Parts: sequence; structure tokens; C-alpha cells
Amino acid sequence: MATTLQSFIAGRWHGKEAHQPLHGALNNQLIYHTHAEVVDFAEAVDYGRKTGIPALMKLDFQQRAAVLKALALYLMERKEELYRISHLTGATRADSWVDVEGGIGTLFAYASMGSRELPSSNVLHEGPALALGKRGGFSGTHILVPKGGIAVHINAFNFPIWGLLEKFAPSFLAAMPCIGKPATATSYLTEALVRMVHESNLLPAGALQLVIGSTGDLLDRLTGFDAVTFTGSADTAAKLRANRNLIANSVPFTAEADSLNCAIMAPDVTPDDPELDLFVKEVAREMTGKAGQKCTAIRRIIVPRQQADNVAERLRDRLAKITVGDPSIDGVRMGALASKDQQRDVAAQVERLLAGNELLYGRPEELKLVGDGVHEGAFFSPTLVMCRNAMENDAVHDVEAFGPVSTLMTYDGIDEALALAARGKGSLVSTLVTKDPAMAAYAVPMAAAHHGRVLVLEREASVDSTGHGSPLPQLKHGGPGRAGGGEELGGIRAVKHFLQRAAVQGSPTMLSAITGEYVRGGAVRESDVHPFRKHFEDLQVGDSLLTHRRTVSEADIVNFGGVSGDYFYMHFDEIAAKNTQFGKRIAHGYFVLSAAAGLFVSPAPGPVLANYGLDNLRFITPVAIGDTIRARLTCKRKVDRNRKDDKGVGQGVVAWDVQVTNQNDELVASYDILTLVSKKA
Repeated sequence: MATTLQSFIAGRWHGKEAHQPLHGALNNQLIYHTHAEVVDFAEAVDYGRKTGIPALMKLDFQQRAAVLKALALYLMERKEELYRISHLTGATRADSWVDVEGGIGTLFAYASMGSRELPSSNVLHEGPALALGKRGGFSGTHILVPKGGIAVHINAFNFPIWGLLEKFAPSFLAAMPCIGKPATATSYLTEALVRMVHESNLLPAGALQLVIGSTGDLLDRLTGFDAVTFTGSADTAAKLRANRNLIANSVPFTAEADSLNCAIMAPDVTPDDPELDLFVKEVAREMTGKAGQKCTAIRRIIVPRQQADNVAERLRDRLAKITVGDPSIDGVRMGALASKDQQRDVAAQVERLLAGNELLYGRPEELKLVGDGVHEGAFFSPTLVMCRNAMENDAVHDVEAFGPVSTLMTYDGIDEALALAARGKGSLVSTLVTKDPAMAAYAVPMAAAHHGRVLVLEREASVDSTGHGSPLPQLKHGGPGRAGGGEELGGIRAVKHFLQRAAVQGSPTMLSAITGEYVRGGAVRESDVHPFRKHFEDLQVGDSLLTHRRTVSEADIVNFGGVSGDYFYMHFDEIAAKNTQFGKRIAHGYFVLSAAAGLFVSPAPGPVLANYGLDNLRFITPVAIGDTIRARLTCKRKVDRNRKDDKGVGQGVVAWDVQVTNQNDELVASYDILTLVSKKA
């Protein structure tokens, strides 16, 4: 008897009565039902607001990043259960890897980025602060803070796990409770994931809810402090975007829609180049991976007219070697579409594409299925269409068959190739295969205007390339026009999409207190205790040291040149230096840096464990022989990463603001030092 799926609403599993039947992609057998009970979306939204938001706000950015890491570890230990269920969607192990471990990997990535780049508070300073007055008493800056709203994530059927997790991770870091709504066809895999997450007991109450079935009046209950993200068809995105409540309340809506992504083989690639093989391999992989059910799949293959038949032959040969059938059988490299409905839809779109074009591969007799009962499944042959008049044929730029289907089209000259690419009206990704850097420099800026991501593929990049169809957590995912105009992923950029940015004005002292980060010109605290002698817990933002002075001598410059090997003329050639804008010899910038360290470092063993970097280094005013310098060291920012060393002693990261001035109180060098600082044992 098929299991009835349940929604997870207000901290409990909801639904018992069977409703819509869901069938396995491999053999069309009944495997699950959705539930018939209507979800109370008023309760779901209220629970997110009254329980989820306060629970998330009890944690800071760093603590939420730590929760993401713990959750990723928990899910990774249980991934095989997810693989087992993913098999029912028709996916191969490789397809499922992108969904299962790609989704979990996104949690790891955001946990790591959050721990490195976000503060141990709920105020993210987006500096630097700017002086707004002549006397230094009035400044301005930007901060980002949690909105106090909820995020509704509506996902497509093709990546039931990755689709939820890649949206959940940044919204969770931003302290926005999430209501996830997977596409019904494969919602059983998302439900299994959410059950795992719930069983982990790692998330704060209300952080994640799940809707199986319709969203009902959910969107009508949102406010301008909430957010909606959507992945799916452009038509559905347009309908959702037009929701009267979303428009009336200016609810942020981000869409990532299917698009007619392309791959261009540049005219410099010859039949003897490895780039041609890379091109054919990439196209075939994108056609057949996930049975072509990827929003990033290559739908349009754009090649020089004189190469078209050669590329077509190579693609046919490669596609003919793809074994299609039950992915549990060794050697099967392509599984089924997600459902029989999807199979019928792809067939209808192929018929539209074939009008006025020729079928190169994909006849029914070419599909030899492997496995028991698979003839009842939702399989579809890899299908390659040839269009030799793509500038006149609108269908190949408008019709998307969301399966293992792509159209080969010809061009004359790179400008025509780029014009064909633009006919897609906006895409998530394009690939340019070329061995000529000048060609890439010419083509990529133009392609970038119409695509969210551009992959340049050639022999050097191929050894590490993640491929055309792989969105990465560190890089933006989304595209203009038909692709939805949205933006996901892209590192901490994605977190900022779910935060509220506000300009803040006030004195440097007030801005320091608000941002949790020292703003120059603000009040500092000086004491007899050197800041480097304080443990992490005892340090406060604004703790400062003004050092003694040091006069720079010619011997300093000579000695530093001998140690460093830097004999640049500005430091050693009196005559040449006189002819420069400085009019005299000056000290090495890095000598000034080293001398400043000698002024402020406390040399004895202590809480400061290591200096691991400099940020924002600028040399402002040259230092000449006879100038006298001093430094001010100020605790600028503290980040508690909740880590311990091998002895169990905690550590935090401290950023120190350093200002080096001369005898005229002119700033000569400015930078931040990053250090690891021990907590008390």
C-alpha cells in the first residue's frame, strides 16, 4: 500500500488521508499519495513568526553557521537512505549525487562562508564608514540586519534536495524561518529529507516547515518583510509574481526559471583541437545528465556552419553509446524523466521543435531500454535536432523540451553566434569553447549581458572544470529575462538578499556601538594593560594602544634592503629619487609596516596566538629619512567562531585597526591585522 506523504507544519506532521497518487518514474507503479487534508497556512505563518523568528534570533550569525555544519554532517552520515529514495525519481547515482551530496555540500559551503565572513552578532556592518562632516563628528555607514520575516521557497521537481537546501542555507543564516514547497511529482524525496532534519533535533523550532501539495492562500498571507523564491517554469513564475498581495505589499520575489541555455563553439576551434572533443563531451553530458531535466542544461548547440556535420556525427556517436534504463543496473548512464506527465510534455515540445528542422538522433527504434518493467516508465530517448536556418527559425529559441533534447544550429561568424545566443531572451548559463584568449575577451562581455553565468572551456580549464550545468555556492546562480531575473547563491551575497540594508548616520562613537566594529574617530579605551595581554573574553571593541615613537634613519632603509633584497631606486638612488614627485629617497612601505609592528607588538607569550593576515593595506604618505612614526592599535572587530584548540581552549578572531602616523600627525599607513586570540583556559 502506498504511503501518504505529510506536511510538517507548526512543529507537527500533518495529513493522513490519501489524495493525489504519485508513481515511480522507472515503472509507473504507485509509490506514494499526497495528503487530502488542507494545510492551515494561517497557522504555518503564525508559527514561523512567533516561534521561528525568536528562536533563530537567539543565535547569532556564527552560531547559525555552526548549526548548518552540524546538520550537514548529520545528513551526510545518512545519505544512502536519500540515494535509495532518489532512485524512484529515475535518477542515476551520478544524477542523485548532484542532488543529495550537492545539497549537503551547499550546507557545508554556507557554514564555512558564514564562519569566515559573518560576525558573532546579528548586525552585519557593510562598511567602510564615511565621514559626512568636516570636523569628524558625523559619519555614515550601512548595516544589514534580519528582517523579522519568513521565507517561502517554492521548488521544481528536478532537484528535490538541492533545491530546498540551496535556498534554506542562506535564509537560515539570515535568521528567516523557511516554509519549503517542493514540486509534487518528487515531493516524497523532499519529505524524507525534512524528516531527517526534524529527527536531527538540530534546528531551532519553527526554522523549517514543509508543504506537500498546494500552497493555497499562503502567498496571500505574506508581508513586505517576508520573501518568496521560486524555481520552475517561466510561465508559473509569471503567474506567481502577479499575485496581488505580493505586489501590494512589495514582497521580494526571486525567480529562477527554465531557460534555453546555449553552448558556442568558437570559429577558432578546428577538428584536430582537443577543444572540439571537450565541446562534444560537454554537450552530451548536459543532454543526458538527469535525463536533461536541468534548468541549466544545454538546449541550443551553436557551431560554425562548416563544422556542423562533423559535430553532429560526433554527437550522434556519443549519444548512441548512452545506455538508458533502470539506474540500478551496471552500465546504465541515463534514467527516466520524473513522471509520465513530463514524458508527454517533452514529446509534445519535440514535435514543435521538429517543424522545419531535421531529427539527427532520437527515433523510437534507437531507444533500447535496460531493466525489468521499464517499458512502463517515463523514459525518453536522447534527442538531437538540426536547425540550419536558426536566424529565421523562432521555435528553436522559444520552445524548451525539458528533457534530453537539444538543437544543433549553425552560424557564420562569431557575431552571428552571439546574436543567436541572445535570441534565447535571457538564460542561466552559456558555455564558450575556444582556445583563443582574444576570442574569449571579445565574446564573453557580450554573452554576459544575456546570461547569468559564462563558462569558458578549453584544455587548461578542463582538468578542474565543474562543467556547464553546475551552479556553485560561491558563484551567482540566476539569469536575466526569460531565466527569471533572479539571483541565488553567490556566497554571502545570497545571505544579504534575505537581510534588510539600512543606512545609519551618527558620530563615529555611536556607529562603533551600533555596528560592533570600531569606526575611526570614535572613542577609544586606553589602559595600562597592553591589548595583546587580554584574552578574547576581556577584549572590547575600542580597546587601544598608542605606541612610542621611532625616527627612521638611513641605516634602517639600508638594512631593510639587505634583508629583503628590495633595492628599488626610490629607496637607494638619491639622484633618481629627486626627479620623482617625492623629491627625495623614501623608506620601503613594508619597512614602515614592520617598524609599526615593532612598536605595538607585545613580545611575551600571551593570548594572541598568531597573525594570519592583513586587510585593506594602504600606504598613504611617504616616509622619508628623518621622519618620526608612531602607531595606534585598536580592537576593531571580534568574531567568536566557537572553536577550540587541541587542548580544549577556545579561540576567537580579532581584527585590529592600525593607523601609522608621522611627526605631523599625517596618516602614512592604514590596515587591519587579523589575529587568533585565546580564550581563558
